[in-house]
Amino acid sequence: MNLRTKIITVLFVHFLVFGFAQENKDLISLSFENAKRIDVIHTLEEKTNYTFYFVEEWLDQNVISGSFRNAALSDVLGFIFEKTNLNYFILNSKSIILTQNRVVYSELPPNFFGKKEISVDEEKHSPVVNKPIFYSKNSSSREIETETSIIGKENVLDKRKMFTVSGYVTDSKSENTISDVLIFVQNAGSGTVSNGLGYYEISIPKGENELVISSMGFKEIQKKIIAYNDGVLNIAMTENIEELDEVILDGNQNSNVEEAEMGANEISSEETKNIPMVMGERNILKVATTLPGITTAGEGSGGFNVRGGKTDQNLILLDDAVLYNPAHFFGIFQALNPFTTKSIKIYKGSVPAQFGGRLSSVFDITTKDANLKEFQGEASIGPVTNNVALEIPLKENKTAVMLGGRSSYSDWILKSLNEKSLENSKASFFDLVAKFNTKIDNTSEIRGTAYYSKDDFSITSDSMYTYSNRLFSVNWLKKINEKNIGSFSIFNSHYKYNIDYEGVGNSNFAFYYDINEIGLKLNIDYLSSKQHKINYGVSSKKYIVSPGNIDPLGESSDIASLHIAKEQGMESAIYLTDNYEINDKWLVSMGLRYSMFQALGSASPRVYQNNMPKNEETIIDTLSFGKNKIVKNYGGLETRLSGRYLLNKKVSLKMGYNSMYQYVHTLTNNTTMSPIDIWKLSDYNVKPQQSEQIALGIFKNIEGNTYEVSIEGYYKKSKNIPDFKTGAQLLLNENVETEILQGEGKSYGVELLVRKNQGKLNGWIGYTYSRSFLKLDSDFEEEEVNKGDYFPSNYDKPHNLSIVSNLKLTRRFSLSANFEYQTGRPITYPIGNFEYQGSTYTVYSDRNKYRIPDYYRLDLSFNVEGNHKLKKPGHGYWNFSIYNVLGRNNPYAVFFVTKDGDVKAYKSSIFSIPIPTISYNIKF
Repeated sequence: MNLRTKIITVLFVHFLVFGFAQENKDLISLSFENAKRIDVIHTLEEKTNYTFYFVEEWLDQNVISGSFRNAALSDVLGFIFEKTNLNYFILNSKSIILTQNRVVYSELPPNFFGKKEISVDEEKHSPVVNKPIFYSKNSSSREIETETSIIGKENVLDKRKMFTVSGYVTDSKSENTISDVLIFVQNAGSGTVSNGLGYYEISIPKGENELVISSMGFKEIQKKIIAYNDGVLNIAMTENIEELDEVILDGNQNSNVEEAEMGANEISSEETKNIPMVMGERNILKVATTLPGITTAGEGSGGFNVRGGKTDQNLILLDDAVLYNPAHFFGIFQALNPFTTKSIKIYKGSVPAQFGGRLSSVFDITTKDANLKEFQGEASIGPVTNNVALEIPLKENKTAVMLGGRSSYSDWILKSLNEKSLENSKASFFDLVAKFNTKIDNTSEIRGTAYYSKDDFSITSDSMYTYSNRLFSVNWLKKINEKNIGSFSIFNSHYKYNIDYEGVGNSNFAFYYDINEIGLKLNIDYLSSKQHKINYGVSSKKYIVSPGNIDPLGESSDIASLHIAKEQGMESAIYLTDNYEINDKWLVSMGLRYSMFQALGSASPRVYQNNMPKNEETIIDTLSFGKNKIVKNYGGLETRLSGRYLLNKKVSLKMGYNSMYQYVHTLTNNTTMSPIDIWKLSDYNVKPQQSEQIALGIFKNIEGNTYEVSIEGYYKKSKNIPDFKTGAQLLLNENVETEILQGEGKSYGVELLVRKNQGKLNGWIGYTYSRSFLKLDSDFEEEEVNKGDYFPSNYDKPHNLSIVSNLKLTRRFSLSANFEYQTGRPITYPIGNFEYQGSTYTVYSDRNKYRIPDYYRLDLSFNVEGNHKLKKPGHGYWNFSIYNVLGRNNPYAVFFVTKDGDVKAYKSSIFSIPIPTISYNIKF
């Protein structure tokens, strides 16, 4: 219907109205209690001469109550249909017509045809000021199927030009809510993203609009929206089976350009299945290391170095609870079940104010919600591990549970390593996860996660190492009202390890260490307006650390028991963030976080002379604090600021500034994270770490969102970074502060990411040039390193290059490749010998002056999908991969041994030959 036909139709209705309508002067007396609307309508028809014309399905089954005495008919009808999307029109003394959403106009606005000018006063007092809304049946030129939804109830007196649409985004199959879904209004050029509860709210112009809804792993939806007023639009999305084969880090259209945050990436676990990894294990954390700014110390190493930071400076969260050791078997495998993991969001620049306690990054890992409608599962079998995950509905569309288990079943991996002394070694691990999710009502739900992992390994025949992670979290999400959504979390994390030594002689012992934390967090999202989206909350957690206990193992052991006193601390914070859209060009995220830490007793800290080395000779006092008494207070204001300026719709400039505090530290001389690292709380003598980081970047999309290019530069300054004296004794030291040095750090770099999101060939190239330095300066030689000058940190690697690609040959066959190159990490070399009083001593270079050889590796994999028939008990696929195709003997470590007066260098490697793997996965 063209505009001319529409106008003629309206004029015809206008003629009918003037011919038959009359002013309603009927007075009605009517009472009803807990009655359905259709029953009230029938009662009105019986008491009056009016007949109602409507479709019965328009009326809901809700009940209403009311009482009227000599009331105007319009008042009665207004009350009956107040909380519905129905309007009424009194055609004449016998007929009342009901309409959905729309209004039947009895007259047109005075300026409808644009011929008559009306004054402001006339417009203010005019009972009808709105123009009727016209829309076309098919306005989209896109190939995607367009659905039409009508929102709100039209009100001729409402002069607003913008309305608010809100609702929930769910998976059409499981009915679970979906977070981080982009809802984009094409005609207005604006958009929003659903939050953790799957809820969104957006302003759209009055009348006809076109929405595009997109998310990773789901089919894109295009909807036509006819907005008459504020209203609700719930969106159900369908899983995109075909797109799962493509390597896409973030499927939100233009979000990389439009959002204020920088230094952030999101990876879906499902989309890592084609990336070749060692032993055929999908590893979302290893994929993260292919992104710019994230590295590891080497092959088979745990922990991450993010933008020049130490491994302990990363906050790794699994559903709000801290995961202290995210790796199995020295970092070769991740401690996460890929079938139960949904995604990971990594912040290495613009860290939101709700996160704190670490200097370098946040790894926010989210597990999947179980399917609420039907039973389903996924399983795999490979050369080293097997894996299964089950989703079980307990009450359809309301409650479900997910169970996942994963374990190794062979020790042959150690026997395959190129190391004779490891042939008789053993290693095994397993992890378990359970996720419970239930919808209380349409406004709230509860999610609970429990996780446990355990590793046992013996590198030598006399020692057995055991370490385990245990955590749980319960999260209650509640839509408080249309503008406020809250979540309340309780969480607990516990990490421990044991060493049982049974050697020759009477030196058998059992060593034990653990760290335990329990906390809570209240987080509120406040949708103040289109311009302001506010997030605020409070959090607090308590640490309890057992720094180390050693006991004799067996009756014949001569080892004396030693139990280091427990440490306790309380870390709390209050935070506020405002995402302020100043105009179409400027978006600013302003956040403040005030963090506090109290070191708690029982404790007896030593007091040392000011500006003197901490040793036995400089002690001036010993204090005593009772249980839970405050030993020392630390804290400060942390600033989080980021901004985006749009040069155009496809290019933006961003900047960011972060200041952070960290109150827990690892005590280790290792280059990489070790499962037997000791976590130490800040106390009377050990200060918290602090950092400030500034960043600047440019982001661009090419050919829609097919290609993404970003360049980010950063500079970070840190202080109170812990290091240690040469030959430091860290284990079972009651006064470990005498071995700790705290110095200054600085790091800087440039990160380039080029990513192709669509097409048969897709993937990304990540390159980072970065430097990381540490300075340990003092007036005293025993506390000075490298003459007090900056020296490269253990994790300083200037050049890092990663190439990840996936070629979709057909619907069932795909080929993937992964290439990595890294500059060799720094090392301190022996550079000479000297003799003194008949003994030979080795002279070492300045700290970290030299480097081990560079690292590079190529991996390939070939994936074979089963057929895509819908009615099958299961859908499986095979993965054939080769890790380290080139057989590169990459050094893990270089060390030196003095033998017969000569210093000899040795190199150790993890995988020095190609490692072929075949694995089978099935989804049912």
